[in-house]
This record gives sequence, C-alpha cells and structure tokens, in this order.
Amino acid sequence: MTNTLELPQAPFFDTEALRIELTTLFKESDGPEDCRPKVLQRLKALLADAHDGARQRLAATAQGRDCAGALSSFHDELIRLIFDYTAAHVYHPTTSGSRDEKICVAATGGYGRGLLAPYSDIDLLFILPYRQTPWSESVAEYMLYLLWDLGLKVGHATRTVAQCVSLARTDMTIRTSLLDTRFLLGDRDLFDDFETRFRDEVVAGSAREFIAAKMSERESLSLIHI
Repeated sequence: MTNTLELPQAPFFDTEALRIELTTLFKESDGPEDCRPKVLQRLKALLADAHDGARQRLAATAQGRDCAGALSSFHDELIRLIFDYTAAHVYHPTTSGSRDEKICVAATGGYGRGLLAPYSDIDLLFILPYRQTPWSESVAEYMLYLLWDLGLKVGHATRTVAQCVSLARTDMTIRTSLLDTRFLLGDRDLFDDFETRFRDEVVAGSAREFIAAKMSERESLSLIHI
C-alpha cells in the first residue's frame, strides 16, 4: 500500500517561497503591466502542478473527499498569494489603517465548505466595511481577472456587511450560499462582524421559513425537469 506521507501534500507549493518569487519577478520587471504575464505564467504552472498532485493522491488513496479537501486548500493559498501580490505591488492601500481601505475575502457555497472538485466553481465574497472605494474595487478586479485568466470559474460578489444581511433576508438563494461562508483573508474583525449580524439578523428564528422555501424551490425544479 502506498504511504500517503510520500504523496504530494496540499497546498502543493511552498507559500512563502512563492511570495518571494513573485516579489522578485516584480522587482525585475518594469511595473505591474510588464510583470503581469510573468506572474500569470508562473501561476498557471502552479495550478497544473496542484491538479497533478491531487490526481496522484486520488489514484493512490481512492479518497474523493481527501482530494476535494486538498484542492480547496490549494485554492485557499492561491487566492491568498494573489491578494498579497496585488496589495503589495499593484494597488497599495492609500491610507494605512483607514477604515475605508479594509477588505475581507471569504469563500461561499460549496467552496465555503472546504471541498472542491476539479474545475468546480470558486465562489468568493469580497466584504467591505460600509462602502466600496477605488482601492477595494481595483484589488477585487485585479484578483478576479488573474483568476479568470488562469481558466478558473469564479463566481463573486462585492458587498458591505449591511448589504449581505439585507440581501440574505430577502433572497433565499443568497442566504443559502452565505450559510457556508468561510474566512480566507483580509480583515478578520470585518468577517466577524458579518458572521455575527448574519447569525443574529438572518439565521436566528428563520429555520422553518428557510426549510419551507428550500422545499418549494426543490419542487419547482422537479416540475421543470418533468
């Protein structure tokens, strides 16, 4: 039997070494636009290596859940790597510590549960304190375009905490996706504020309403496929 310790381990790359490598690429380039294709090429190789590592683990262990967890862990670190590169070299916060320049990135939906099948959608939520700023908009946009150019299927939303709560109270699909929200990076206090308000203002006391709505949705989908 194959010793799992000999298999590639998630996240399939040295996170700190890659941060140093991307910083070196940036320093050797003539600005963000000149560096971008080099970064993209390196990340594509990283993605191919991760998929290969996940395939090796699946072939050796026949554990689909293990593979899905490993791929989720890889994408967590990939997104953190891209954010750190973007914030450090492409778009610096305009005012250090400013309330306006805070952002949190979270995983939602199936990705929020920490399990990801190969080539599945990656659902991201960019959480803002109380309004979108040019900095937060630029960071989110740059990250998303890099992820799309890597060939990943990324679903996304950019909202304030108040918007998350308001939309979740009126839209059951949004509420469902936010039930599995998982912190990835950024301002932890901002995420904690979202979690507290979502639990207290949306989830509390709404179990029956939620179940009834999901059952109705299921029945509607069944009728469509008849």
